[in-house]
Amino acid sequence: MIDQRLADALCKRIEEAVRSASRLPLVVGICGAQGSGKSTLAAHLAERLGGAGLRLATLSLDDLYKTRSERQRMAREVHPLFATRGVPGTHDVALGLDTISALERGEAAPLPRFDKGADDRAPREAWPLAPEATQVLLLEGWCVGARPQPDVSEPVNALETLEDPSGLWRSHANAALAGEYQHLFARIGLLVLLAAPGWEVVAKWREQQEAELRTKGGAAVMNPAAVSRFIQHYERLTRWILEEMPMRADLTVRLGPDREVLGL
Repeated sequence: MIDQRLADALCKRIEEAVRSASRLPLVVGICGAQGSGKSTLAAHLAERLGGAGLRLATLSLDDLYKTRSERQRMAREVHPLFATRGVPGTHDVALGLDTISALERGEAAPLPRFDKGADDRAPREAWPLAPEATQVLLLEGWCVGARPQPDVSEPVNALETLEDPSGLWRSHANAALAGEYQHLFARIGLLVLLAAPGWEVVAKWREQQEAELRTKGGAAVMNPAAVSRFIQHYERLTRWILEEMPMRADLTVRLGPDREVLGL
């Protein structure tokens, strides 16, 4: 369920920003850890703002993942952990920049989509089109707007200790975040952070998501041990975002352990 106080505040901020923007579309970045509700929030905003007459498009950072073959090549040539999509370095940032540039030209641009079931980019003919003269682009993702860490030398969990002892994987991801990702995030005109109470709660949220999937069955569902390993890929940067981003986000939404809004 969407908190109406949050929805009202965000819609008001977005509408005001669109009116005063020198360049459209206004890119609204929505950052939130796994399970924080960012996709749900983006869908609600799209429906509400679209209903108010704004020409709007949505894009997830997940939709910019590199193809499966590209990530497999990274796993062979850089580090095996890059086989798992998600961290900086596994996205086609140039594709995102090209998409935003097309929207800035007023084009009815195709919006990339990623098929998680196939673990690959969806065929281009399946991509939806943004409306001409799009006014708002909602860009959501777990590390949208993130900045690189000053030091990644020390491991933060068992995954990094055992599978990245030299620090190659995390250093490469941090360097990617410091490079091309900053060009993409510089296009954000309004940055919103859904701030979880802490990493431990994020881990619980992700396990809850997977537990719900287990009740429905499916070959891709992870058991608790697999979930524990999986989320460690994101622990370092999630902790850093929760430490660093609240001080500079345009709107920080403080969440409680049940995703309730504690404050704006």
